Amino acid sequence: MSYKIAVLPGDGIGPEVVNQGIKVLKSIERVFGDKFEIEYALVGGIAIDEKGNPLPDETFRLCKESDAILLGAVGGPKWDNLPSQLRPEQALLGLRGGLSLYANIRPIKTYNSLIFSSPLKPEIIKDVDFIIIRELTGGLYFGKPKERYKKNGEYFAVDSMIYSEKEIERIARVAFSIAQKRRKKVTSVDKANILETSRLWREVVEKISKEYPDILLEHMYVDNCSMQIVRNPRQFDVILTENTFGDILSDEAAVITGSIGMLPSASLGEGTKGLYEPIHGSAPDIAGKNVANPLGTILSCAFLLRYSLNLEEKAKLIEEAVEKVLDLGYFTQDLYVNNPNAKRLVSTEEMGDLIVKYIERGEIND
Repeated sequence: MSYKIAVLPGDGIGPEVVNQGIKVLKSIERVFGDKFEIEYALVGGIAIDEKGNPLPDETFRLCKESDAILLGAVGGPKWDNLPSQLRPEQALLGLRGGLSLYANIRPIKTYNSLIFSSPLKPEIIKDVDFIIIRELTGGLYFGKPKERYKKNGEYFAVDSMIYSEKEIERIARVAFSIAQKRRKKVTSVDKANILETSRLWREVVEKISKEYPDILLEHMYVDNCSMQIVRNPRQFDVILTENTFGDILSDEAAVITGSIGMLPSASLGEGTKGLYEPIHGSAPDIAGKNVANPLGTILSCAFLLRYSLNLEEKAKLIEEAVEKVLDLGYFTQDLYVNNPNAKRLVSTEEMGDLIVKYIERGEIND
């Protein structure tokens, strides 16, 4: 079959890591015969420079017409002083809102060869494997009113956390459905002792859980969850939470793995279309040096195959290739320093080539 993929390299190291993701998709083409129609478009800071808009109309149109979207990274110091509505990050909000990509899926997984790099003790971090499901288009980031105003000579600011029953129902079903394919446990995170939105959240999640009698549901306050992620992360399977809490918890969880360059993400909507990107930033200080870690992007490509194109076998092969390369001791600069398992330092390009070798040959030989 043929699939159309919109590719938005973005800023900083975005183009470098995206190139490796495309390289891996092309290797899947060669091995299995699938056809990926790749079309590039501008997004973020480079789009501001060339089009005056972080999300040009033609970019958004391409994304709407495509089966899936692969994004590199956006932003950098060059654009930090622009008005908020023109910042590169507005492109992400525009894509999420405009395409109704309401479910963010972020896996938190440790690799045996990288346990040394975690700030947590090996006995705590070993075999951690859970997923955070974050509601992505509601809550504080999108609620109205959202404004700053002056009254009696004093400035005030307001952000509104708003959730409807329907918004909670649909994200809850995503979490329960994913849990059915894993260890059948959902931890719903809220602040129901304080927030009215959290009380509605808990009620609706309880209701939806009755549709999934095989899933164990537990509730946890967000402050306790943030502590438990550090204290005992192995207890989690699927964490379900609203937008702001999910933003904070997923960044915390990424740090405990010790390898932020390794982590992919997916943002999904009602259909199969999704936006796939590594969680790291644009890292302008190392852009163009061929030292960035492309594995977060390559694993995002595996997510793209799994969630948008329903190509599970190919997704698993990419993930297997990544684990094999690391087990053999090949590491990019961010993972190489003081790594007792490191055997060879590789560049961004070389890492992509190693993944391709395994996909096409089933082995890696120097």
